[in-house]
Amino acid sequence: MDKKTEEFYHRLKEELTNSTLWPSEYLFKFIVPADTEKVQTIEKSFDGMGAVIQTHHSKTGKYTSVSINVTMQSAQSVIDKYLELTKIEGIISL
Repeated sequence: MDKKTEEFYHRLKEELTNSTLWPSEYLFKFIVPADTEKVQTIEKSFDGMGAVIQTHHSKTGKYTSVSINVTMQSAQSVIDKYLELTKIEGIISL
């Protein structure tokens, strides 16, 4: 992970720790190329967590947005989930 990315996650963790009482609901939002396998990989990473997942396709059909509302245990668990999903090629975290 490069220094800029590391700093981003450090700041995010600080903000989440200072602004939220954990465990708490968290809304993850991602955009991925319209590839069923990539969307399924995201969905599977939240299996067994009681997540509410919504997907929407872009007008052109090239991209899919994925919104996941799920109870997370800590700010670190949010960061860990983002890091886990960065392995998906073409994913954009919002």
